[in-house]
Amino acid sequence: MESDTDQSIPLSNRPEWSDIVPLPQDDGPNPVVPIAYTDEFRETMSYFRAVYVADEKSPRSLWLTERTIRLNPGNYTVWHFRRLVLEALDADLLSELDFVGNIAKSNSKNYQIWHHRRWLAEKLGAAAMSKELEFTKKILSTDAKHYHAWSHRQWVLQALGGWEDELDYCHVLLTDDIFNNSAWNQRYFVVTRSPHLGGLKAMRDSEVDYSIKAILAYPENESPWRYLQGLFKDAAKSLISDPRISSMCLEVLLGKRFCVFALDMLLDLITYGFQPTPEFNDAVNALHTHESDSSLGETICSILESIDPLRANYWAWRKTKFPALAG
Repeated sequence: MESDTDQSIPLSNRPEWSDIVPLPQDDGPNPVVPIAYTDEFRETMSYFRAVYVADEKSPRSLWLTERTIRLNPGNYTVWHFRRLVLEALDADLLSELDFVGNIAKSNSKNYQIWHHRRWLAEKLGAAAMSKELEFTKKILSTDAKHYHAWSHRQWVLQALGGWEDELDYCHVLLTDDIFNNSAWNQRYFVVTRSPHLGGLKAMRDSEVDYSIKAILAYPENESPWRYLQGLFKDAAKSLISDPRISSMCLEVLLGKRFCVFALDMLLDLITYGFQPTPEFNDAVNALHTHESDSSLGETICSILESIDPLRANYWAWRKTKFPALAG
């Protein structure tokens, strides 16, 4: 069926739909709060119900689902039926990707769109890989934290491939915005999941350098600190034995002084068994106005209680545990 050239013509006045008896929505005899549908929406849905109940998988049904989706992109039943029709007609699924992309321009956070898009990509296989990566890249260029786009992109990488350039893509995003926590998350995903990089242990050394560079540039940026912690997941001994980590903490504390993330990292190092030199004691004690006989770890907790009030109770709890862990 040809595309609709005049949306103003009601379906009831179109000869190609003359054999269909519309099926109106049944709201019961006394609807409490009836929805004020437009005439076009009411009629379109009535015709859709008719072909849906009749299980008519025809070109005109496919056309009707498009018309219905444009009126309400969130209708799951319409999307589901459209998939059944696409399969029955052996339709061009690459063209269908273009249709979904068009709908996504104004509805990119619609769950149904992404479910449908994944279904198409699964059907197309590796042939859809480049198109899907480019599709998500386009969306992320205007909304860097778009959950659906990131989720779909990660699925594409795992299911269809495309890992080769993903680390470079993350670097581009972080060069543009070093505070982009979604890009940091994606970088960690690539480092730990890519079949081409050798895994976390193989990448740890270079990624430590990468994260330290980012931290020293903007110590107040939480993302690279968390990324650095993730690089040493289940590897506390490696964390405390890497001199770059402790040296970075000291450099930040001497420069930025009251840096929550540097103090937090130093606290973790001490907890895991790091033996601080007098330089660390001097740097931390310079932040503490009250003299005490507390250990360095306890002093750090006291400082954090003061400068990080939202988590004051947490730091107080850490203080009570600290002697048992590191004393």
